[in-house]
Amino acid sequence: MEALTSGSDACETSNKLVRLDARPVEWIISADPVPYPVALETMRARAAAIAAGQAEEAVWLLEHPPLYTSGTSAHPEDLLSDRFPVYDAGRGGQYTYHGPGQRVAYVMLDLTRRGRDIRCLVKGLEGWVIDTLAAHNIAGERRDGRIGVWVKRPDKGLLKEDKIAAIGVRVSKWVTFHGISLNVMPDLSHYDGIVPCGISDQGVTSFEDLGQLVSMPEVDSVLRRAFEGRFGPTVSASEESLVSTGPHGQVA
Repeated sequence: MEALTSGSDACETSNKLVRLDARPVEWIISADPVPYPVALETMRARAAAIAAGQAEEAVWLLEHPPLYTSGTSAHPEDLLSDRFPVYDAGRGGQYTYHGPGQRVAYVMLDLTRRGRDIRCLVKGLEGWVIDTLAAHNIAGERRDGRIGVWVKRPDKGLLKEDKIAAIGVRVSKWVTFHGISLNVMPDLSHYDGIVPCGISDQGVTSFEDLGQLVSMPEVDSVLRRAFEGRFGPTVSASEESLVSTGPHGQVA
């Protein structure tokens, strides 16, 4: 993913990412951990269906079992351990971790109805996370040249900061998939097996690490409200509404 430029600041003051017809995005939450291969194929199928006009846009919130994913810019030397399975994500970016206590939100949106601007999309996803953190009294920030959301950590030293959310997207036929991963209460030691996003001089953090003890449903509620503030209305939908390629046609 290319670094954002200052020219994309206009994304913050426009409604480019909101559909003019105000058609709601399906909001789907999986209660049980979803294996990564199942999630990946389900996303791809849903994105293809959206592009074909056969399905509604969707945001899919879930957790994964512990695993690492590699993006298109991943360097083999940044994989430090085979402690967990490693999957080729097919998205931009480098290595990242997914696991219990981390809220993953896969975002499948039709950019033909949302401005056809990938830079604005990434800016919007970062803003979505920043708004969610602000509601929990956490000051999330962007960094030029580093996609994601960061928190200053003066307690760790001068100029130290930790990443609290990773962002990686792919766009096919102007439909997005992949999305964000927000650290709520994961085991941060699981990051020791990779150089997260290729950045070795800063760390990772979470709500819990910052002293904010919140439940996943609480975070989900704020995520939904913050999403609607930037992307427009949502409507609750069941997991069964997803286009699934899992065993026996089920997301599992």
